[in-house]
Amino acid sequence: MEPIVSTPSKPLRAFAAVALLATAAGCGQATADESDKPDTVATAGTLPPAHAAWDYQIGGPYTPADGVTVVSRDHTVAPATGLYNICYLNAFQAQPDAQSEWGDLLLTDAGGKVVMDVDWGEALLDLRTDEKRRRIAAKINVWIDDCASAGYDAVEPDNYDSFSRSQGLLKPEHATAYIQMLADHAHERKLAIAQKNTLELASQRESLGLDFAVVEECGEYDECGKYVDHFGTAIVVVEYSDEGMATACKTVGDRVSVVRRDRDVSAAGSSGHVYKTC
Repeated sequence: MEPIVSTPSKPLRAFAAVALLATAAGCGQATADESDKPDTVATAGTLPPAHAAWDYQIGGPYTPADGVTVVSRDHTVAPATGLYNICYLNAFQAQPDAQSEWGDLLLTDAGGKVVMDVDWGEALLDLRTDEKRRRIAAKINVWIDDCASAGYDAVEPDNYDSFSRSQGLLKPEHATAYIQMLADHAHERKLAIAQKNTLELASQRESLGLDFAVVEECGEYDECGKYVDHFGTAIVVVEYSDEGMATACKTVGDRVSVVRRDRDVSAAGSSGHVYKTC
């Protein structure tokens, strides 16, 4: 998949040119006040500071705005020096041009046809057996190792909800068994790990070792309060519409991190770039 930028499950995919992974000198880890942490914290990592200014830069890195202390970037680029950095991984689906790299680990239907996320042209990974889950996790864990070596503080495995696009072939229990493997490895590397979206599985986040949440459009779908019920203030929210942003700011903006980005999550200076906070 290298070095194409991994991409989000909901916003449009903006593939920016990216740099090779490099260790960022002086990449510190900000800590949240104890009163702002949920009951369960990272086994061997530091949670993002609660209610901090943050930026979602998975479409391409750029210098964060003044005051930003939390940034999410693709695993193929270096973290932002001195900030809390979340390392984005497309962990449940294959990039459009990387399908051949996964071989028999792609999900296929009864007729042998690869099952696709049709919105984004991504093949789903086959999580149905423990043997395949372990083989897939072994590949993703190499990226997690790269994130740790580069100086990231946490990882964000995207497309946790791929089972909902699998024609019924994947079940939620396949996703949870697999993500627990990633969580265990992330914690071994002293990284926190995020649950990406997938509200229907949030009640299991403690048992799975998921430390915080990266949530898209909870304001748009009136779900922010439900995420707070499960994660406390250990949440970072990104909205892609003014309406969703207004709702998120009104309902949880005084407790959790919220940012408004354009759907292409484009770099600063690009046409259509949007960055707003509550």
